[in-house]
Amino acid sequence: MASTTMETRRAQMFPRLEPEEIDRLRRFGQIVHAAAGEALATAGVASPGLFVVLEGRVAITRRDANRESQPIVEHDPGQFVGEINQLSGRPSLVDVTALSDVKALLISPDRLRAVLVAEAELGERIMRALILRRVALIETGAGGPIIIGRAADAEVIRLAGFLARNGHPYQNLDPDQMDCAKVLIQRFEVDESELPIVLCPNGQILRKPTNHQLGRCIGLVGPIDESKVYDVAVVGAGPAGLATAVYAALEGLSVLVLDTRAFGGQAGASARIENYLGFPTGISGMALMGRAHGQAQKFGADLAIPDEVASLACEDDGLHRYRLALVSGEKAQAKTVVIASGARYRRLDVDNLDQFEGSSVHYWASPLEAKLCAGREVALVGAGNSAGQAAVYLSSQVKKVWMIVRGESLAATMSRYLIDRIESTPNIEVVVRSEVVALEGEGGQLSCIRWRGPGGAETTRPVTHLFLFIGAAPNTSWLSQCQVELDNHGFVRTGTDLAPGHPLLQTSRKGVFAIGDVRAGSVKRVGAAIGEGAQAVAAIHAYLANA
Repeated sequence: MASTTMETRRAQMFPRLEPEEIDRLRRFGQIVHAAAGEALATAGVASPGLFVVLEGRVAITRRDANRESQPIVEHDPGQFVGEINQLSGRPSLVDVTALSDVKALLISPDRLRAVLVAEAELGERIMRALILRRVALIETGAGGPIIIGRAADAEVIRLAGFLARNGHPYQNLDPDQMDCAKVLIQRFEVDESELPIVLCPNGQILRKPTNHQLGRCIGLVGPIDESKVYDVAVVGAGPAGLATAVYAALEGLSVLVLDTRAFGGQAGASARIENYLGFPTGISGMALMGRAHGQAQKFGADLAIPDEVASLACEDDGLHRYRLALVSGEKAQAKTVVIASGARYRRLDVDNLDQFEGSSVHYWASPLEAKLCAGREVALVGAGNSAGQAAVYLSSQVKKVWMIVRGESLAATMSRYLIDRIESTPNIEVVVRSEVVALEGEGGQLSCIRWRGPGGAETTRPVTHLFLFIGAAPNTSWLSQCQVELDNHGFVRTGTDLAPGHPLLQTSRKGVFAIGDVRAGSVKRVGAAIGEGAQAVAAIHAYLANA
C-alpha cells in the first residue's frame, strides 16, 4: 500500500514554531481565548484565519457521511491550525475544538498573506505546511463534500472531476458498493432519478448540482463586490491567466481572476509535463498549476472559480473601465481586462457522441478517468503532444491504448521524446490514416467503437472509453459585444498583428489584452503562456500610467 502524505511528511505538515518565531508573528495577529469544548472553527463556515496555539490543546476533526466526528490530529503550544483555505477566508474543511482552555494568536487571511511575504523563511515553512495539509485532505477526501451516486455515472464523473481539478477534497459513495450510501439515500428520501446528490460540509443537500452551484455551496466562490473597480480582470485561469494574476498581485495591482471550470486550463489536466524548464523529470499539470494557484492567493488575487463570463461591455463611460457580465447574473468592473480564456475542446463528428460524453468519452486523462478504465482497452484520437502525454499515462493503467491518427505519422505534430516513448510502450498501438466513424453502446456506456482506415477498411474493437485530443477552437464568443478584432480562425489579434507599433499584447481595444492559446500567433506551450502572462503585466502598467 502506498504511503500517505501524513505518514511521509508529518514533520513538515505539523511543524512546531520556536518562541522567537512566534514573537515575530505577534505583530500580525491578535490574542484570542477559547474555553474547553469551544469551537475555534467549524466545517462549512468561513474560518477567521490561522491560529497559533500559545496555551492549551486543540483537536482537529472531520465529519464522516453520518456527520460523526473523526479525529485527524491534535495541536499543542507552538503549533498552528489551518490549511490553504486560510489564505482566502474560505469555509473551513474541518472542525477545530478546544480540548482545554486555549490561548492562541489569530492571524486573519489578509495578515497571513502579509506574513508569507514579509517573513520569507518562516513564511515558506507555513506555506508548505498549509499545502501539504490540503494534499492529505485530498488523499482521504476529508473535509470535502460527499457525492452519492454511481461511480460510472456521467454526472458523478463531472462533479468529481470538477472538485479534483480545483484541488478540493471529496468522497464518492456508490450505492451499488457501499451500504452507507443506501442508508443516506433512504434517510434523505432521494429518488433514484435524483442521483447524484451532494452533501456539502455546511449540511446543505444538492440534487444534480451544476458546477457553479456546487462551488457556491462549498465556498470555492463567493459573491463579487460589484462596486469595486479592479486594476485588472483576468478571464481564464490557465497558465497564462495565473501568471498574470501572480505577477500583477505581486506588484500591488488589484486582481480578479474568473474561470468557468477550474484553475490550470488544459495544462492542469495534463498527466505529466516534461518540456517545462527546470523540471527534468517532469511534473503533473495539476501540481504545477496548483502551485501557481497557491501563489496567486498568497499575493492577494481574488479568485472567482467557477464563475463564467457571459460578455464584456466596452462602451466608453468616461471612467476608463470595463464591465463584465457573468452567467450568474453578477457583474464585475476593471480598468483593464486580460483575455486568457484559452480554447474549447473540439468534438468528434459522430452522430451519437453526446450520448457518451462524460461517462465514456473524455477530453482529458486524469487519475479519475484512468481509474474508470483500469485494465480495459481504450482508444485515443489525436496526434499532438497532449495526445502523446495522455497515451503514455493511460498505458500504465489500462490493458491497451489504440492511438487513432488521421495523418501519415506522428512525426509532423508530436515531440520526438514522446514518439520514442510511445514506440517503446508495448501496449500502445498507433493506427495511422484512420478516423472513428461509429460509437456503439447503451445507457451512456460505450461498448465498442469502429474506425475506418486506408482503403476504406473498417475495424471494430471492444473499447469502453474514448479520449479525444483533436485540438480546440478559441473561446471568444463572450467578446462579441465588445467587437475585439479576431483573425480568420477566431483567435484574438494583438500588437503588431494589428498595426506597426501597436502596444505589445494589446488587442484592438485599449486596455484589453490577450495572452496564451486564445491569442493569434501564440506558441502553444506552458512556458510561453506563462511568459506572456508576465509580459502582460508590464503592458498593463504602461497603459494605466497613461490612462
